[in-house]
Amino acid sequence: MALYTVTRILQRKPSTQHFLLPLLHFTKRPLFPSTNGLFNFSSAFHQTLSTSFRLSHFTSHFSTLQSFPNRTLTDPFAFAPPTTRPPDPQESVLLELLKRVARFDSETEAMASLDDAGVKASANLVYSVIWALKEEWRLAFLAFRWGERWDSVDEKVCEFMVWVLGNCKKFNIAWCLIRDMYNSSISTRRAMLVMIDRYAAADDPSKAIRTFHIMEKFRTSPDEEAFLFLLNALCRHGNVEEAEEFMLVNKKMFPLETESFNIILNGWCNIFVDVYEAKRVWREMSEYCITPNATSYAHMISCFSKVGNLFDSLRLYDEMKKRGWVPDLEVYNSLIYVLTRENCFSEALKMRDKMKTIGLQPDSTTYNSMILPLCEAEKLEDARNVLATMIGLKLSPTVETYHAFIRSAGFEGTMEVLDRMRIAGLGPSGDTFLLVFHKFFNLKQPESAFKIWVEMKRYDVVPSCSHYTVLVKGLASCGLLVKAREFYAEMMSNGFLDDPKLKKLLKEPVRGDKDKRQRQVRKVKRNKPVSLWKGGAMQWKKGKKQSRKRKIEDSDSKL
Repeated sequence: MALYTVTRILQRKPSTQHFLLPLLHFTKRPLFPSTNGLFNFSSAFHQTLSTSFRLSHFTSHFSTLQSFPNRTLTDPFAFAPPTTRPPDPQESVLLELLKRVARFDSETEAMASLDDAGVKASANLVYSVIWALKEEWRLAFLAFRWGERWDSVDEKVCEFMVWVLGNCKKFNIAWCLIRDMYNSSISTRRAMLVMIDRYAAADDPSKAIRTFHIMEKFRTSPDEEAFLFLLNALCRHGNVEEAEEFMLVNKKMFPLETESFNIILNGWCNIFVDVYEAKRVWREMSEYCITPNATSYAHMISCFSKVGNLFDSLRLYDEMKKRGWVPDLEVYNSLIYVLTRENCFSEALKMRDKMKTIGLQPDSTTYNSMILPLCEAEKLEDARNVLATMIGLKLSPTVETYHAFIRSAGFEGTMEVLDRMRIAGLGPSGDTFLLVFHKFFNLKQPESAFKIWVEMKRYDVVPSCSHYTVLVKGLASCGLLVKAREFYAEMMSNGFLDDPKLKKLLKEPVRGDKDKRQRQVRKVKRNKPVSLWKGGAMQWKKGKKQSRKRKIEDSDSKL
């Protein structure tokens, strides 16, 4: 009940459909009981923002390019876990208290109970607790309010709380928090960018763009840095078309440059891997008199390599060098991948050796770029040799390395790889098991998938909704409806939401309708078995005779 009380007033704020109303209706209530201790920190933070918050910090993930096809771009707002070592012993106590007081009838009662517990508040403690509760926004918000009472939240905590709320799509409450930051004269710049990123992640590009436009309402300039960040956020979350349109529409305010085009190129080349669109953007750069740089070539070479276009990959590589751009490690990794994929493994090894001669040291991605296509082509002996070389050079295998071998392994081989991942401290994670389930169900081996499900507990991986969904769908596709229904019931008992599509998939046909169809089939077979066959046979013979006649006439006419 306390959680309901905490959020009830905030949720009564006008809907974000009237986007500006909850933002411009500022209240006089300060975010912090006392801002004196925080003001200096806020000023220092604002002064260093222009240097520490440079675009390169957030776009470094876009200016470099890994060749591994399943690469996922790092979220610039993937907040780091707490760095306190050893962990604050009060953290576990506070977590238990929060879960207990969440059942209280009022916020006042809940806060009084937290205060009486004798836990000493600090910004680091509040951040750590919110981190632990980042998937449970109500409890995280209650921890935030408790820290606010003790003047133990700073910009970092506020920004992370905004991220948690945005990640859980509680944007109304997040905006109220940003408004309170504004009223307390705390910089809202990074918090606004967090909102842009979370709107893009929620597949709501229009709200992300509108957030950019109203930054000035919070004394934050929507400058070129923010503009490029918006493009990055949109592309990273799959809204490349919207990002490109926004870039072109605003070309008078933010002139077109290589850097902005590179962001769009990255979206088509590395998010969607769409060669057609990538070529189109490349041509448009020429039409707008925009000169490609090394990053532009790196994106295009990566795109061509991922689709197995060896010719264009090498052509752009040569063109890049002729224009004076020095290929970096990521470009060579892309070339090594496409050479290996297109059965030019010996040339890929030569390319690796060439890297060394120019002073570039192969990394784990370099060897992954050979291991993955070798595993896909079931050249496992070559893949193992590459892995042995990799380990011999003291380069640690990555999650992608193990996943490559899992895709080509049977049940026993899969179990061996999972054990090796655990020994290496690389999981296996929930994504690893999703990969395994998909593989075995695609191979129509439900018994192997079920064994892996049982083994998953041994690796301390708690099944998520995605795991249950894949398992239920896979069992149903293999005809094991009874077992699929059992797991669906288990899924519901564990508190996951009902899935209408899964229910429809598991729905048993009505017996009366089934019997009726069977009776109709038997009736047809009993009444007209001979006439139907004869009629069909006679029609087939007649058609065959006419076809033969036409062929003879055609041959006569040709002669």
